[in-house]
Amino acid sequence: MATTRTAKTHWEGNLLEGKGTVALESSKVGTYDVNWPARAEQPNGVTSPEELIAAAHSSCYSMAFSHGLAGKGYTVEALDTQADVTFQPGEGITAIALTVKARVPGLSEEDFQAAAQDAKANCPVSQALAGVKNITLAAELV
Repeated sequence: MATTRTAKTHWEGNLLEGKGTVALESSKVGTYDVNWPARAEQPNGVTSPEELIAAAHSSCYSMAFSHGLAGKGYTVEALDTQADVTFQPGEGITAIALTVKARVPGLSEEDFQAAAQDAKANCPVSQALAGVKNITLAAELV
């Protein structure tokens, strides 16, 4: 069954001096401020589209990785995934660096790395972000 999730943004003003809010409508878990300085300079307590993409990518990757390992008979004790999304004004999103540390008893390093790469390639958010030319993965079995 397909699902649809919704977010809404309200914006006031021009790009550089304006500001807005993004509301996570489907879950109703929050409304967050957004503005250009948070995107191109320092966050200062305000989010950005790139931070929201990083959240989506790190969570989707973790789910895909966990699912892939379970399908091979492994029990995941823990996955800690970080996504660093690089935004270059004038160019857009230029890179995403995924970093994962995992505790998976009985999994060899070779099988771990293969499963990590498979999750990167097949996570729906990775596929949606295929236009980003530089998506890297550093995976560590702990």
